[in-house]
Amino acid sequence: MAFDFATPVERRHPEGGYASQKWHRYDAEVLPLWVADMDFRSPPAVVDALKARVEHGVYGYGEVPATLTAALCQWSARHYDWPIDADWQLWLPGVVPALHFAAMALTQPGEGVLTIAPIYPPFLAVAERTGRLAQQAMLAEPAAAGEPWQLDIDALEAAITPQTRLLLWCHPHNPTGRVWREDELSQLAELIERHDLWVVSDELHCDLLLDKDACHRPLAAMFPELAKRTITLWAPSKTFNLAGLTSACAIIPDAALRKCFAAATKGFLPDGNVLGLVAAEAAYRNGESWRQALLEVLREHRVSLEARVASWPGVALSPPESTYLAWLDMRQAGLGDSPAKALLEQVGVALSDGAAFGCPGFVRLNFGTTASQLEAALVRMDRLLKA
Repeated sequence: MAFDFATPVERRHPEGGYASQKWHRYDAEVLPLWVADMDFRSPPAVVDALKARVEHGVYGYGEVPATLTAALCQWSARHYDWPIDADWQLWLPGVVPALHFAAMALTQPGEGVLTIAPIYPPFLAVAERTGRLAQQAMLAEPAAAGEPWQLDIDALEAAITPQTRLLLWCHPHNPTGRVWREDELSQLAELIERHDLWVVSDELHCDLLLDKDACHRPLAAMFPELAKRTITLWAPSKTFNLAGLTSACAIIPDAALRKCFAAATKGFLPDGNVLGLVAAEAAYRNGESWRQALLEVLREHRVSLEARVASWPGVALSPPESTYLAWLDMRQAGLGDSPAKALLEQVGVALSDGAAFGCPGFVRLNFGTTASQLEAALVRMDRLLKA
C-alpha cells in the first residue's frame, strides 16, 4: 500500500478547531519544527479503527483489553526479541507521568534522582516536582564534527552520591538521536548494579531507528539481571503520531516493583483513554507497513538536513541514528546566547531551545514533516545562517 507523506496536512484550522501545541503556539507566519509531533496522518489502520470505535457512540470508562496486551507482547517478541508477559504491562496516559510516579514510588523526599544531559526537558523537572534531590551528569560531546555524542561513564560515576537512588535513562536518546552501543550499555548496567540503583528506561523512540536493519534491544532484555530494578517505558505516540491520544505502557517484570509503582499512581491518573487504547492496538497490529514507509521518508529527510547543515558556517550536527529529531550545535553560528530565539524572531522558524535540555547554544529540529514544509523552513534558515 502506498502512503502519502508528501501532502501537507492543514493543522492551523481557520477557526482553531484542530488546536495543536505545535502549530498554534506561534503566529501564523511561523514554521514550527519544534515539539516532537509529526505532521503526517497516522496509519490508515489506526484511523479506521478509531472511526469504528467512534461510530459505536458510547465512550464510558474503559479497560485495557487483553487483545491490546497480547498485541504488545507480540510486537516485543518480533521487534525486540524480548518475550514479555501481559501481566508486566501497566498502561498509562503518557510517559511523563510515569517518570514522576517512578520517583515517588522508588525514592524518598530528599533522595537523588539522576539524569544525564542533554535530555528531554521533563527529565530535568522530575526531582524538583517530586521533592527529590536533582542530580545531573553530562554526556561527552562529539570529538569532531559529525561524530556521535558519547556516554561518559566516569562523569556519571562522579555524579552518584550516597543519596542517589534512581537513574532516568533515555534509550534511544532524545535529543541527540544516539542509539547506544552494547559496550556503553554494558558499562551502564555494571554501574547500576554496583550502586544499587533503580532505573527508568524511556524507550519511546525505539521503533524509529534510522539505520537499515538496526534492531532495538531494551535495556532490561540485554541485561536480565537489571529486570528486577527496571521500569521500561514504551508508547506508540512517536512512532505512529498518536501523542494526543495519551496511551503509554510501563513494562515491569518484577512483581514487587510493579505493585509499588501501581500503588503510587492510585488516585492521580484517569482511567485509560478508550480511543487511545484502540489506536495503540491498531498501530501494533497493523501499522508495520506504514512504519517502514515512514522510516524511508525520515532517512531521506536526514540526508537533506545533513547536506544543509554542511552549508551553514558555525553549525554542527551529529546525524541522528534514531527518531525524527536533530540536535544542532549553534554555539559558533553567531546568533547570540539563544539561537532558537534568533531563528524565531529573524526568520520565523520555531525550534526547541537547547537550554531547556541542559545545553544552551543548541537547538532541536523536528524533521518529521513533509519535504516541502521542511524545505521551506530550511530556506528561511539559510537566510540567517549563510549570511
